[in-house]
Amino acid sequence: MKNTLTAAALSLAVIGAAGFSGHALAQYTGPSSVPVLSVQQLLDQGKDNQKVILRGRIVSHDGGDRYTFADDSGQIRVEIDQRRLPQGRPFDDKQRVELVGEYDKDFRSAEVDVDEVRFVQ
Repeated sequence: MKNTLTAAALSLAVIGAAGFSGHALAQYTGPSSVPVLSVQQLLDQGKDNQKVILRGRIVSHDGGDRYTFADDSGQIRVEIDQRRLPQGRPFDDKQRVELVGEYDKDFRSAEVDVDEVRFVQ
């Protein structure tokens, strides 16, 4: 009986770990209907709650979840929750990234709430 329970618990642990790791690493890399925008295009034409993709670099960590993102056209503040950052691979201000998120715009400020950070070669 004890061996049966131990075997069952071990089987569930292995199946659970295998299922978790597969889902955690899955990432869609195909085409998207969301256009890649420059920072300037986003600031000039972006609408509140608009889905966005930006390509450039994270140039500074401004404390907490706040960072400054820059491309050739300008800079914008972005909010990246720690769990959205690539795990196990440190990066700096020279690493090109692609940010996928939502534009948050009000009368006094504009920022992007980032859902995903991808490294770009």
